[in-house]
Amino acid sequence: QVQLVESGGGLVQPGGSLRLSCAGSGNMFSINRMGWYRQAPGKERELVARITSNGVTNYADSVKGRFTISKDSAKNTLYLQMNSLKPDDTAVYYCNARRWDSGMDYWGKGTLVTVSS
Repeated sequence: QVQLVESGGGLVQPGGSLRLSCAGSGNMFSINRMGWYRQAPGKERELVARITSNGVTNYADSVKGRFTISKDSAKNTLYLQMNSLKPDDTAVYYCNARRWDSGMDYWGKGTLVTVSS
């Protein structure tokens, strides 16, 4: 089993920055990919960014150049640095981890990011 706990969400003004963290615990050796997803009110959950165990990253077009995903493997922690935030970035942000063997996904409970003046 894997447990994921997000933190770092909050209220920020347009143009501001936030850094989200996701602390993983349990059988993290089974994980080969982690990522951030978000879900805005009335919309489906969507991929924001993800990173593989060997550091390959990919981003949604809407966040390229503004968001950066990174990880500290020693601490089993995933990060999302979000800059130049826009009101459209308002959503609950979820941490995701995928097992390398079964493809099973684990999810955190989410952290709310609100971008508003």
